This record gives sequence, structure tokens and C-alpha cells, in this order.
Amino acid sequence: MLQRLTIAERQLALAISIAVILAGLLMAAAGSGDPMGPHGAIVMFAGAIVFLAVLRVIQDPEPLENRAENYYDDPTRVGLLISLGWAVIGMGMGVWVAAQLAWPDLRFDAAWSSFGRIRPVHTSGVIFGFGGNALIATSFHVMQRTSRARLAGHVAPWFVLLGFNLFCVIAASGYLMGVTQSKEYAEPEWYADLWLVVVWVIYFVLYIRTLARRNEPHIYVANWYYLAFILVVAILHIVNNLAVPASFAGAKSYSAFAGVQDAMTQWWYGHNAVAFFLTAGFLGMLYYFLPKRAERPIYSYRLSILSFWGITFFYIWAGSHHLHYTALPQWVQTLGMTFSVMLLVPSWASAGNALMTLNGAWHKVRDDATLRFMMVAAVFYGLSTFEGSFMAVRAVNSLSHYTDWTVGHVHAGAMGWVALITFGSIYAVVPTLWQRETMYSWKLVEWHFWLALAGTVIYVFAMWNSGITQGLMWRTYTESGTLTYSFTDTLVAMHPYYVARAAGGALFLAGAILAAINVYLTIRNVPQKRTEGDYPTPSEATEPAVPVAE
Repeated sequence: MLQRLTIAERQLALAISIAVILAGLLMAAAGSGDPMGPHGAIVMFAGAIVFLAVLRVIQDPEPLENRAENYYDDPTRVGLLISLGWAVIGMGMGVWVAAQLAWPDLRFDAAWSSFGRIRPVHTSGVIFGFGGNALIATSFHVMQRTSRARLAGHVAPWFVLLGFNLFCVIAASGYLMGVTQSKEYAEPEWYADLWLVVVWVIYFVLYIRTLARRNEPHIYVANWYYLAFILVVAILHIVNNLAVPASFAGAKSYSAFAGVQDAMTQWWYGHNAVAFFLTAGFLGMLYYFLPKRAERPIYSYRLSILSFWGITFFYIWAGSHHLHYTALPQWVQTLGMTFSVMLLVPSWASAGNALMTLNGAWHKVRDDATLRFMMVAAVFYGLSTFEGSFMAVRAVNSLSHYTDWTVGHVHAGAMGWVALITFGSIYAVVPTLWQRETMYSWKLVEWHFWLALAGTVIYVFAMWNSGITQGLMWRTYTESGTLTYSFTDTLVAMHPYYVARAAGGALFLAGAILAAINVYLTIRNVPQKRTEGDYPTPSEATEPAVPVAE
């Protein structure tokens, strides 16, 4: 793959890897005796791997083909494989976390394996590792096809992909060492946050430059959603992670905000991470891969644009519903609740638009498990957004908040919506990217679908029952005004639901492992559609790239 870079691009890649190695050396030296030290060693190791990989091909001849005539799919291929790897790791950690709640002895009496340390490894592994890599990889794929133009750069896509994964590794290893800001979905410390800002700004510039050189006058709606995901996540990340390091030689930092302002900033970030990382980006996937797989046009393009602006505007104001019955001013709580209820309109517009697109193609849904992944994902998106709007209402929130009901709601969206649309998109695009005739085994795809659906349903129903039982037990009083149930009583009542939760997660993990095996065997064993070259030529491509100046 690196042979397709020009000699000047290889030299640039070498220079970047050397800079990363030096930065890691500085971190390791300054952070001796602090968790920053091991992180510096990880950074050095990552830079060294890239340095050696580029050094091996530095003297190879320049690529001969006219690269502008073809799409640049190497970063997409690698990104999807990394995404599947993170899926197995992150979901495996999730099963372990769930099992610890049912059987606490699985902690192994070690600090690094405690619930508080491995739980963020699970959440970051599935959200950023699995979901983030899938978003980056598919955005590269979709942007090129819908713009009919090659990526605007050859080093930048690799920097974004590998740099983002370096951030994920630093985050996960830091959690095991006890490094955390204690902010949901924003646990990494200041130096990891600064690195992600650099990566994300380059990602944004790359995306804008590619759109600017497009040969298609219209910007397809999937690109609207991907661009919103990139831009708003950058804003959220920068503002929420404003902090002052206690020392430039240590990992510890202190937030620029305090008290209720810090809580409001965190949940403005937290809920909009759901909105723009776990919703907008994956709607970009949905709006490209579902119509393409169904071979049907989007039911209503205007509705997709209306939904985009509704989601973009309403979601920004909804985060305060996480802080009902706190010190946050009542009017801010009410504002968040109101916009959360209003969000139901654009959310259901997208879910309904996706399902209506399948009119005339339901026989394909019956026969094609890949399309069924996408259809069920749209259904779960509609269900989870309805539940989210419902749970934001203050009276409902008084029962649901801080209980497992919220956990069930989050996983209905994460497993039923985010993971299913991602797996469906991967199955749809893998044969195209590797120019294979088909997937290695459609039976494995079918098995994966039913394992994923069964695991999601078991998990969500267990948490619904657990959460509502928790909430009711916590608010039950005796005639004398004391609590009827102790905290231990609630734990005993939760145990069978926690066992079911672990079982549901294990089924979902089994499906992800099948997906990784199936993709690997597809790449290794399925015959290629064509033998010459690595890219489709403009005459052979379904959506040919138009030559543009390099």
C-alpha cells in the first residue's frame, strides 16, 4: 500500500513519524514515575512502527498509474479491519464488565481489572474504536463515490486513521492505569485530548478539500451528516476538554469549569456526542448504504434535508435533561426537556424515510441479511429516539434516571442502531473494496444477524426490567416514611437481570467475532472479480472517478 505513495509523500510520512517518536521520547522523559511516562513509550513505539514501515519502501520506484483516475481505498480498507478488531476488543470488555456485576469475583482482586477501570475501556473501545474507525473509513468511501473525486491527499488519510487509533490506545491504556478526567465519554487526559484536536482538524480539512474538488455539483445528503459529525464533534471536544495541567510532566489536569457549569458543559458534550458521533455520522452511513443495497432511491430527499437541520438544531439544546433535579436552573432543565421532545420529529423523519425507501424492496430484506441489518437498525433508531424523548420528560426521568433503564436505553441505540448499521455497511462494502465476488459465507452473515438481534433484545429487556424495578424500589416508603428496601435488597433483585444482560452481551460479541472471521476469510479465500490492477478503472467502476489535477 505504501508503494502507492510518491517518494515526496514517503519522505513526509517519515518526517511525521520522526516527530511522533521525538514527542513520545519527550513525554517518556518528562513523565518518569507518572502514567505519562508509559504513554510516551507507547507513542514512541507507534511512531517507530510507521517509521520502519515507510523506510522499507522509501527507495521503491514512484507509482506509475494515474492516481487521479481511481479512488483511494487503502485507508478505508485498513480502517474497516481496525474497526472490526476494536469491535471484538470493546465488546469483549463489555461482556466482562457485565459479568462482573453478576459475579463480582471476576475482578481478580487487581486494581487494573476493577469495574471503574475496565468500564471506560469498553465504552471507548466500542464508541471510538469500533464506531469511530467505521465512521472515518466509510466517510472516505462515501465522500469519494458521491463526489466522483479522489481523496484530496495521500498522507493525510493515513495520519487521520493512524493518529486516531493512537489516541484510542492511549485512552484505553490510561484507563487501566487509573488515568481519567472522570468525564463520561471524555475520560482521556490533556495530552491525549490535544493530540486528538490535531488529528480531527486535519480530518476536517481533508474532508472539505475533497468536497471542494468534487466532479458532482450536488453534495449528497450523506456528506451533510458526515460533515456535521466532524465539525460539531471538534467543537464539543475542544470546549468540554478545556483544562489546566497540574504539571506538564504529569497526566493530571483540572477542568476550566467548576460546579454546575462543569456539569452543564459535560452533558452538553455528552448528549451531543450521542447526537453527532453516534447519530449524525451513522445516518450518513444509512443514507448511502441502505438505498444502494436496496437499489432504490431515497424515499424523500427533501425529508432527509429537513431531518438534518432539525437534528442539527434541536440536539444542541437537549443535554440539560441529564441534570433534572440538580442545582441546574429550572428553566435550563425545562429547555433541555422541551428540545428533547421536539427531537422526535426529525429523528422519526429519518427512520421513516429509511423504511419508506424499502417500499418495493421488502423481498430483498427477506432474502438479504445485509439489508436486514440496515432495516432493523432504522427500526431501533426510531424506537430509541422515541424512548429518549420520553425519558427526558421530568416526571419520567424521576423514575428512570440513575437506574438500569438508562443503561438499557443507551444500549438499544448503541447495539440496535449504531452497531447494526455499521455491520450492515461493512458487509455491503467489503466485497467492493477488495473486489471479491461475494462474502465468504452468507450463512455466517445470517447467523450474525440473529445473534446480534437476540443479544440486543435480551440485553435491552433485561435492563428495562432491572431499571424500572430499581426505580420503584428506591422510591417505595413505609408508613413511617422510611425506605422499604435497602440498597442490598435492590442488588439481590437485580442479579437475575444482570445474568441475562451478560448473556445478551455474549451473544452480541459472538456475532462480532463471526463478522471478523467472515471478513478475513472473504479477503483471503474468495476469488477476485478481476486480476489486473488494484482499483477499478473509470470505465469499469459503477460510479467512476473523473480525472482531476493532482
